[in-house]
Amino acid sequence: MSSTSQAPSSGARTAHPDHLGHVIFIAAAAAMGGFLFGYDSSVINGAVEAIRDRYDVGSAVLAQVIAVALIGCAIGAATAGRIADRIGRIRCMQIAAVLFTISAVGSALPFALWDLAMWRVIGGFAIGMASVIGPAYIAEVSPPAYRGRLGSFQQAAIVIGIAVSQLVNWGLLNAAGGDQRGELMGLEAWQVMLGVMVIPAVLYGLLSFAIPESPRFLISVGKRERAKKILEEVEGKDVDFDARVTEIEHAMHSEEKSSFKDLLGGSFFFKPIVWIGIGLSVFQQFVGINVAFYYSSTLWQSVGVDPTDSFFYSFTTSIINIIGTVIAMIFVDRVGRKPLALIGSVGMVIGLALEAWAFSFDLVDGKLPATQGWVALIAAHVFVLFFALSWGVVVWVFLGEMFPNRIRAAALGVAASAQWIANWAITASFPSLADWNLSGTYVIYTIFAALSIPFVLKFVKETKGKALEEMG
Repeated sequence: MSSTSQAPSSGARTAHPDHLGHVIFIAAAAAMGGFLFGYDSSVINGAVEAIRDRYDVGSAVLAQVIAVALIGCAIGAATAGRIADRIGRIRCMQIAAVLFTISAVGSALPFALWDLAMWRVIGGFAIGMASVIGPAYIAEVSPPAYRGRLGSFQQAAIVIGIAVSQLVNWGLLNAAGGDQRGELMGLEAWQVMLGVMVIPAVLYGLLSFAIPESPRFLISVGKRERAKKILEEVEGKDVDFDARVTEIEHAMHSEEKSSFKDLLGGSFFFKPIVWIGIGLSVFQQFVGINVAFYYSSTLWQSVGVDPTDSFFYSFTTSIINIIGTVIAMIFVDRVGRKPLALIGSVGMVIGLALEAWAFSFDLVDGKLPATQGWVALIAAHVFVLFFALSWGVVVWVFLGEMFPNRIRAAALGVAASAQWIANWAITASFPSLADWNLSGTYVIYTIFAALSIPFVLKFVKETKGKALEEMG
């Protein structure tokens, strides 16, 4: 039994699928949730100062309104695995698309600050679902030889979503005469920025009807023949599909659907592999990456950059983010996940340390001195580049691959939930920390980037080229 189940795995790892174009379409459609994830989480960057002005709130309250969406993200991420195991990956995507749409409309037309926060929580729940379902689904439909590159579609979609949101914000700001509260289509410019997300949300919903259900989910509910057809679509025809299905069934045999209870064990509450996933998620956020996407316009304005220019720098940072992600997509299956993570950590330490140095200087006439200003700007782009070519991609690939089949959905949900809680902690604390000491804040992020190096060296195992059924 074991020898016949391993042979197809090896073949699937080396075979060139007959329908690679179709597999790419499936992965890209699923990654549309990542696009919305990036767009929704970053679009708020263009509205921060307008919300502060319209509702006359201080940094602490403003930070909570910005960060409250991340609570929804954590809940969505924690529950998405269970939902997907009960009703399927595709239905889960469709629910997320509906929630994205509702959130976009509500955020564009708020009555008060409290309901703006509520719509952001709903959008956050959808982001959390997308953050789990995207990588899990792509890992389950991808041939092992291409899984790393296809898995990186999720992060590619996220960074494109971030860039598009910044470009749209910049265009709308210019259309409104450089005023975030300027009138545009009968609304204030920032409201239009938040409402535009309706378009990709509807597209995501439509695409979800054009892609197949995960073969692993179909096998789990007894639909073997349908699963074989989908495996043939994605892995080509040179595979013994009866043996392939048997291999997957063997991995799932006599196992309950993954639940939180399955993750418990070991001497520290969770099983060690779950803690490693949580660690990857927390380090990804504690380097402060999302400060660059939630607060970059505010950050640059705080050191004397003109508002329109600050929006432009937010966009250029997003372009660097895309370039880094493309680099990661090229090398994730060649170099491996672990080496990329280590390279990225070293680069992030350098970029963050330079930012901390630049921000340690006093402002002159409301601006950083010229040298320090340029160092801060270049270092910010260096930091984003090294994050994007490493941790931005490999964490999502790791989380889609590293857990045994029996606990994958639930473990991925817990790890992604931890990521959103860490994201919330960084996002909610940044305005107050920046008011206290901007340079000191970046020193903290630098320390976490440095600590990620021994963490990866000691605890993280390479997953490159392994079939999902081999993870144990």
